[in-house]
Amino acid sequence: MSPSLFDLPLQKHTVNGVQIAARVAGDGPPLLLLHGHPQTHVIWHRVWPELTRHHTCVAADLRGYGDSDKPAATPDHAPYSKREMARDMAELMTALGHAQFDVLAHDRGARVAHRLALDHASRVRRMMLLDIAPTLDMYEGTTRAFAQAYYHWFWLIQPAPGPETMIAYDPKFYVRSIMGGRPGGLALFDPRALAEYERCAALPGTATGICEDYRAAATIDLDHDREGRARGERLRMPLRVFWGERGAVGRNFDVLGLWRAIADDVDGRALPGAHYLAEEVPELIIEEAHRLFGTA
Repeated sequence: MSPSLFDLPLQKHTVNGVQIAARVAGDGPPLLLLHGHPQTHVIWHRVWPELTRHHTCVAADLRGYGDSDKPAATPDHAPYSKREMARDMAELMTALGHAQFDVLAHDRGARVAHRLALDHASRVRRMMLLDIAPTLDMYEGTTRAFAQAYYHWFWLIQPAPGPETMIAYDPKFYVRSIMGGRPGGLALFDPRALAEYERCAALPGTATGICEDYRAAATIDLDHDREGRARGERLRMPLRVFWGERGAVGRNFDVLGLWRAIADDVDGRALPGAHYLAEEVPELIIEEAHRLFGTA
């Protein structure tokens, strides 16, 4: 069995002008794993031992998060566009020798994966996304109920330095308030993982990275999405999407319907849990990953 994700050495690769941190292990076809907010690649620790039995797994920190670089903000938020973040991951997989690969991604990482699969379509073989609907549809379909549940979407995009100053003042409180405020609270998280999320949230630049990720999503990313849809851009690879039965995404959006409108081969369902599915129901994530990616 693969060593625990926590015990593996952290690799750092300079790609696309930034240094990206990742842990790599396993044998078999390559599988890229991307995390969400306010977390790091450690979210995959409960599925890692089984997935690495069948795949060469690459769990990476997005730029702005974890131990990856955190570029300075710009007025157009371009350094944190999902296009740039996706390019990071495409170049990382090239650096590791993988021309094609599968993708399993959650939350913000799933938004990066969506852009990765559009901009680098020939490289992404199959993709599984956890607890998101397409960004453009979520913004355009925002209701009071969604805004209340995902208040951070609208707070983090406020002008600098307001949100980042408040995050940086007490990053541990920020992590615990965001993650503990969902069904299940903080009890569902492994203490080692929670400590890692807290450590990384306190690193210089993380507060800026978080805010710029969300500011880009509300500006330049929407421009890219609208431009792509106007060109008839679609996801062509097999796509499976899963969301939490107790989460805000499934309550507020027709998840399958929205993905089927922009992708050719889509299926999925709600899973028990709320949002942090890889940590809440790892056995079901493993089961669905095996079904999509195989075990050869």
